[in-house]
Amino acid sequence: MEEKKEEELPEETEVAEETGATEEEEALEKESEVAKEEEGTGEEVAEEEAFEEEKIEEEAPPRRKEEEEEFVEERIYNIPLRRAWIMPHNKRAPKTIRLIRAFVQKHMKVSEAMVEEEGEEKEGGRIIISNEVNEKIWSKGIEKPPRKLRIRAAKDEEGNVTVFLA
Repeated sequence: MEEKKEEELPEETEVAEETGATEEEEALEKESEVAKEEEGTGEEVAEEEAFEEEKIEEEAPPRRKEEEEEFVEERIYNIPLRRAWIMPHNKRAPKTIRLIRAFVQKHMKVSEAMVEEEGEEKEGGRIIISNEVNEKIWSKGIEKPPRKLRIRAAKDEEGNVTVFLA
């Protein structure tokens, strides 16, 4: 077996000598081949990412259009928030949020849980307060919420009510 190994080694060196290529040149050729292969895979990955982005855009249309189409009922209210000012000054903004929820629940007829005929409980709808309204309430801090607020309450097919600034 040792004789075979000795025979193989000289043959490899002989091939390199015959072609006239040195080890450095061979290493450079290999690096260039690897670089070419990497470039090709980079382009393929970019194409796949672009295709996936297009696919996502097609599947998810803009939310604004969906929300506007879904609404069954929409009303504008001026909500008096003077009761929030009865609270201690470090609890006024959270109380304001609770007052808005209670007002919308009463006027848009949203119940917390509706009981079906079979006895199972089913949610009648939720009250969703938009970020705009939340930021407006908290704009001057926890101690000084607005005295009144003009909102637009929109009810969708499922019974959910979303509160926006008017």
